[in-house]
Amino acid sequence: MTGASSGIGAATARELARRGARVVLAARRVAELEAQAATITRVGGQAIAIPADMADPRQVADLVRRATAVYGAVDVLVNNAGVGWTKPLVVTSPEDLAQVIQVNLIGTMLMTRTVLPSMLERRSGVIISVASVAGITPVKPLYSATKFGVRGFSLSLRRQLAGSGVEVCLVSPGPVRTAQTAGVRERMSEPEEVARVIVEVAEQPRREAIVPRKQLAVVWLETLLPALADLAYNWRHRDERRDWAAYAESVSDGRVWIGG
Repeated sequence: MTGASSGIGAATARELARRGARVVLAARRVAELEAQAATITRVGGQAIAIPADMADPRQVADLVRRATAVYGAVDVLVNNAGVGWTKPLVVTSPEDLAQVIQVNLIGTMLMTRTVLPSMLERRSGVIISVASVAGITPVKPLYSATKFGVRGFSLSLRRQLAGSGVEVCLVSPGPVRTAQTAGVRERMSEPEEVARVIVEVAEQPRREAIVPRKQLAVVWLETLLPALADLAYNWRHRDERRDWAAYAESVSDGRVWIGG
């Protein structure tokens, strides 16, 4: 379980352990990760914490090696590590851009690539990647780009591995109440709701699950009536558009310099 130090990852690790799974929790924040593992073991579950950066191939390889040394083969991989990003692209540094892509997309690919050979050899395994409704409906350019990538990677890999015994699945949540969305004033799913769906998909694999189901209306609108979806998005974010207009005017006046 990657991204397991808080939010969806921590809730999913607890739910997996509650249902009898032996859970390996992975994330970069050591103290938070160990606290989550301790919470699970304190109530009788089986869990270990292995700190790792999903964007580092050596740490990913070491994570899988250590996990299999303790528990044996990986039966289920949940790719959940990720970072949100809401800044306009024009004020996003190249370093931040690369970091978001590395964690959200490359990390998912690295983890999947690392556990896949053993799963193929055993002709058994489930790989679940946590994408987002933002990977179907464009929202923020950098964040949506990574989630579109996770979705494309997972669905094409699912087709490539058809008949292999390895299931590749997606869980695509709408907005979720986590530390990243603490300041957002709107109704959101709780991490535990998404966690239950992830575990259901692990037990009964399927192509994609969207959480909550009311987000299907958003997906339907984007898929069938994209021009109307554009209008709906622009209306909902009209205050942001006014701010952007003021920012663009300041750039044209020379008050904000971009590039040389």
